[in-house]
Amino acid sequence: MAEGRSRIWIWFVVGGGLFALFVAAVFTLVYLSFGGNEEESSTFSGFGPKIGVVELDGVIFSPKIIVPQLKKFADDDSVKAIILHVNSPGGGVAASEEIYREVKRIRDEKKKRIVASIETVGASGAYYVSSAANKIYADKGSIVGSIGVIAEWVNYGDLLRWAKLDPITMKAGEFKDTGSPTREMTPAEKAYMQGLIDNMHTQFIQAVADGRHAKEADIRAIADGKVWTGEQAAALKLVDQISDFEGAVKDTARAVNISGEPNLVWPPKEKRTGLDQLFGDVSDYLPSREKILEQEPGFYYLWK
Repeated sequence: MAEGRSRIWIWFVVGGGLFALFVAAVFTLVYLSFGGNEEESSTFSGFGPKIGVVELDGVIFSPKIIVPQLKKFADDDSVKAIILHVNSPGGGVAASEEIYREVKRIRDEKKKRIVASIETVGASGAYYVSSAANKIYADKGSIVGSIGVIAEWVNYGDLLRWAKLDPITMKAGEFKDTGSPTREMTPAEKAYMQGLIDNMHTQFIQAVADGRHAKEADIRAIADGKVWTGEQAAALKLVDQISDFEGAVKDTARAVNISGEPNLVWPPKEKRTGLDQLFGDVSDYLPSREKILEQEPGFYYLWK
């Protein structure tokens, strides 16, 4: 009997130890992923002049990643030029504007060559950003343009009434709940919202005209939300040269007097999360940014 109890305690101690090791391993992985704010090691390698590559990929939600990457390359004297590699349908109005301003600052104030190479899509907010570059490259079949603003949401007021649910809103200010999904907008609210959208549209047109050194009237004439192929965009002078990314790299290297094969550098990659390190990439099982955007009311420079 005593021997049996001893074995139970041995297994208890061994099992507890293994569990403690497992917990320690998990905390270690989480710490490595999230802990410590020390700067990640740079991806800069090799010697000689470099060309920095910043990826503008997917829907633009925030400038918090792209702008610091641009600043870092702009402040590095060994980086002679920056290529913004674009594959994006655009995104938030303010986020696109902030990235645009940083690209323009690098071009005009830092006097460092910065170009945009549009891959599959460079539309709406992504084109807004690209227009501030020294030069825009695109493939013949790239999707370019969509100079316009969109705001949309679902009105489920009829569904609430069908379910005999009565939404209650208390407000101070006539327009405080403009765009409520529980009711139709009044004519005054529609005019108010349209005024906001028209103002943002004008900001977009002015920014593109400024970035492209074009007349505002010429940009306004084509700012109807349409997209074009890279080939069509070149004819409209929205794109400077038909070229793939490799061609853009070679042309940019020549422009900044880099001889031979240029040394391309990218910003440090984002740290993987503890879940990714334990179970692999879990992004497919999490809500995507695009899905979140569909549920988030707002104003967007976005091609859909």
